[in-house]
Amino acid sequence: MVFIEKGQQIDIEEIKSVSQLSADALAKKEARDEELAAIIRGEDERILLVIGPCSSDNEEAVLEYAKRLADLQEKVKDKIFMVMRVYTAKPRTNGDGYKGLVHQPDTSKAPSLINGILAVRQLHYRVITETGLTTADEMLYPSNLVLVDDLVSYHAIGARSVEDQEHRFVASGIDAPVGMKNPTSGNMGVMFNAVYAAQNKQSFLYHAQEVETCGNPLTHIILRGATNEYGKNVPNFYYENLLDAIERYEKMELENPFIIIDTNHDNSGKQYLEQVRIIRQVLINRDWNPKIKQAVRGFMIESYLEDGRQDQPEVFGKSITDPCLGWDNTEQLIMEIYQTVK
Repeated sequence: MVFIEKGQQIDIEEIKSVSQLSADALAKKEARDEELAAIIRGEDERILLVIGPCSSDNEEAVLEYAKRLADLQEKVKDKIFMVMRVYTAKPRTNGDGYKGLVHQPDTSKAPSLINGILAVRQLHYRVITETGLTTADEMLYPSNLVLVDDLVSYHAIGARSVEDQEHRFVASGIDAPVGMKNPTSGNMGVMFNAVYAAQNKQSFLYHAQEVETCGNPLTHIILRGATNEYGKNVPNFYYENLLDAIERYEKMELENPFIIIDTNHDNSGKQYLEQVRIIRQVLINRDWNPKIKQAVRGFMIESYLEDGRQDQPEVFGKSITDPCLGWDNTEQLIMEIYQTVK
């Protein structure tokens, strides 16, 4: 990777050209992107898993995980479609803590945003070209979209960003799926209003230019649980929650009613092993109610090479942010999903 000195002018097109997909790699990515879109439109009944580390802090560990995931994807491809989480920007409630690869490309060194941009592109590029998987990332900074829009296949808008108008409007102009999480308060109206805004045409200023969008019909919701006034996590993956979400989709007449369950965060209380129980319960509810089976067709799972988390990057492939399922538990869970879904 070519490093840029602090204060040096950034040439976006030059940065993108260093990690530009070849014609063959691009064709394979576009084919997978169409499969993903078909799943969200309901034309493909496979289960979608947006799965991978909470944060992509170490390039080699992420690539080792990606290679294992790619091998597993081949085994379950008739029932499960996986997009790998390559999350490179992390929201921090009070500004403290690790902010992701885009801020700090080397956790042993001081932050370097310019070199972080290079590291982000290189990591997405390597996962795509070395494993054949496609990638997901959190759109924490809408202005950075132009740096990765040719590589990222799935964009998530988090609980702290979902009410922001720029996030909603930028999502309306993306030609890839965008998942909107409910805010930490659990306010479903905020999330559904975000989906409505993103699915409709918008006109706004972006990078100092006036732009008009066509709306993004692949925008959908992600249920991630909430936090109540006492700081206690309140899950929202239960049977009644799912029926309520489906009813809101219908009342607002939104396109492609698709629901992803975030199995960690406030749904699990960040107890990473609870992700297994949550998926089991949702799969039971899918079998019990055809409306739930039709709408709830995706899970967001945080997993890495090693179980749990650590404060400092000492153990290879162990999260330095939220705790994750380790590889053995991840493989068992995916095979359980594969054997359970009909």
